[in-house]
Amino acid sequence: MAGGEDFVRTIVRTLMRTLVPFILLGALVACSKPPAATDTQTAETQQPIGLESIPPPDPTKYPPFSDMSGWKNPYLVVREDGIGFVDLSNREIHVLKQEEIPAELVSLPSSAWPYGRVVLVAQAVPKDPTEQTKANLRENRALLLGTLKELDVQYREVPSAAER
Repeated sequence: MAGGEDFVRTIVRTLMRTLVPFILLGALVACSKPPAATDTQTAETQQPIGLESIPPPDPTKYPPFSDMSGWKNPYLVVREDGIGFVDLSNREIHVLKQEEIPAELVSLPSSAWPYGRVVLVAQAVPKDPTEQTKANLRENRALLLGTLKELDVQYREVPSAAER
């Protein structure tokens, strides 16, 4: 029996010497992080946003600032409760959440962009100009402008009455 036990021990030792390194190697590979993407890889793998077919802005086509009522591109209004999207056909304002803005702009037909990839941005006058309301307006404006920058959409701001 002693010869059989030695044989079993030899087999177990051999298996331990060959299998353990493979098990450890597998665990090491499974726990390692994937290589970080470089900037060029990130740029190549970004999904198109849907506005690429819209040409860059052409300021020569903009209406004069003295008459912004003739604006034909998308028109957004910063409000304390979100961002108003002005329906130019009937001047209705649809209030959007920040995360809805990209989808709304992408859903527009190319004919909605006669001046190129530029929108008009105005700021609503708060009904109750408290510090909190003013803070909400500043935050919504900053978020909107950041979103437009990410979408590579330029913006023009409606001049205040003093600037007209």
